[in-house]
Amino acid sequence: MPKKIPVRQCVGCREKKEKRELIRVVKSPEGEISLDFKGKKPGRGAYLCPSSECLQRARKARALERVLETTIPPEVYSELEEQIHMGSGDE
Repeated sequence: MPKKIPVRQCVGCREKKEKRELIRVVKSPEGEISLDFKGKKPGRGAYLCPSSECLQRARKARALERVLETTIPPEVYSELEEQIHMGSGDE
């Protein structure tokens, strides 16, 4: 029997993709926002495609703030941009 592949929705483009293709932004139980590349950190997670377009769309719509129910510090957005440009060689 084939193993089930977890699917999550990007908060930017709203497309469903395999969990491992997306970047997870997590709000820890203490309220700290960080990036989770292993998908194992405890807390509430929001998923984002590794593309600058999705990041810009999510930032403009304040999608991460809504999903995580908190304000997102600019450093988190900077770290996301850095990861997207490093990881994918995108635009």
